[in-house]
Amino acid sequence: MSDAFKDREKAHEDKWAHEQALRFKIVARRNKLVGLWAAAELGLSGEKAEDYAKSVVAADLTGAGGQDVLRKIRGDFDAAGLGHSDSTLHAKLEEFLAAARDQIMNRPKT
Repeated sequence: MSDAFKDREKAHEDKWAHEQALRFKIVARRNKLVGLWAAAELGLSGEKAEDYAKSVVAADLTGAGGQDVLRKIRGDFDAAGLGHSDSTLHAKLEEFLAAARDQIMNRPKT
């Protein structure tokens, strides 16, 4: 293989790895933001709200896709008697995904 081809392949792999890491950070931030929103809806604040948000982030790490986050929040809302619809939860996920992307992409470089 030529060095130019190897360099190009390496650059492509590095870009893909960077994009995957960025996506992971954005989704984790989204989950924290939606977790803080859900905590407020559940009447939690302070450390309890932070702990709840962490549990939402952890829920997404148990399986592929964002359905784990929805299942966790839906179950907690149902147990608390909150009547938010699935469409409301999906809308919040989209809202917080946009906010997370903005926060991650526009944060100051250190």
